[in-house]
Amino acid sequence: MSKYLILIFQDESAAQSAGETVNPAYREFMDRHASALLGGVALESPATGTSIRRDDDGGVSVTDGLFAESKEVVGGYFLIEAADLDAALEIAKDVPAGAGVEVRPVRLAS
Repeated sequence: MSKYLILIFQDESAAQSAGETVNPAYREFMDRHASALLGGVALESPATGTSIRRDDDGGVSVTDGLFAESKEVVGGYFLIEAADLDAALEIAKDVPAGAGVEVRPVRLAS
């Protein structure tokens, strides 16, 4: 079994207005795929983010806000375990994300 991260993208305005309770569609997703879920969280509003950037001279700048401006932002993630990428994609297709998801294999330390 391999581990995969499902990044959940949503419209920035939806991310800012998200409530504190779990959306029923996400609760149903989590119930359906409980055996594959290793973890997951919803993120706070993009406005709460802080970005740290390094320049070519080794300097560091810290600024309020997202790392990159975008209409769609990462609103949360699920860490799953699946037999292979195809199985992970089948689970990811079931995520009730409005804007979409990205699936990435987790690189294990060697």
